Amino acid sequence: MTETQSSKLDRRTAVLTSLPNMLTYARILMVPALVAGFYLEGPAANWTTLSIFTLAAITDYFDGYFARAWEQTSNLGRMLDPIADKLLVSAALFMLIANDTISWGSVLAAIIILSREILVSGLREFLAQVRVSVPVSQLAKWKTAIQMIAIAFLLAGDAGEAILPGTQQIGIWLLWIAAGLTLYTGYDYFRGGLRHVIEDDEKPAE
Repeated sequence: MTETQSSKLDRRTAVLTSLPNMLTYARILMVPALVAGFYLEGPAANWTTLSIFTLAAITDYFDGYFARAWEQTSNLGRMLDPIADKLLVSAALFMLIANDTISWGSVLAAIIILSREILVSGLREFLAQVRVSVPVSQLAKWKTAIQMIAIAFLLAGDAGEAILPGTQQIGIWLLWIAAGLTLYTGYDYFRGGLRHVIEDDEKPAE
């Protein structure tokens, strides 16, 4: 192996094993653990799923923090981080619907959130191909935070009600607030992103 090949291998290893990416891997692995927690009985299911979800949400904050603080941002991290987030939120919402914590009257809020995530992923994939980056707004960050808190309240379920009556209702209200912000920020994101799509279509063919 040449010195150049060895240097490339070292850089790849450093990217794969960096702490921010390791935290992202851990968050992805927590998704099946979260789903498995729903099959436990009684309060154990609530506290287990809540603990796993909370830990995963904490890793979501720290992987970005460490990547910026230690200058360890990477294409791998930028790819996997949103995937991990979407897997976590989607799994939690699907299971909360399946066990009737989110009733049919509030399923629309979950559908709005999930639909936005899918549509934004498609738009981001296109924008990445044309090398365009659309920054995340501060309002979108608040949307994500409210969404995570809403899911946490809902995961607490009956066990949470025993400590703080109205826990599930608070979770449903926050879920609808997150859905409303999802529509607004989603429209704002698509308005900016679609401009680049149209401009790309208007370019003359080479």
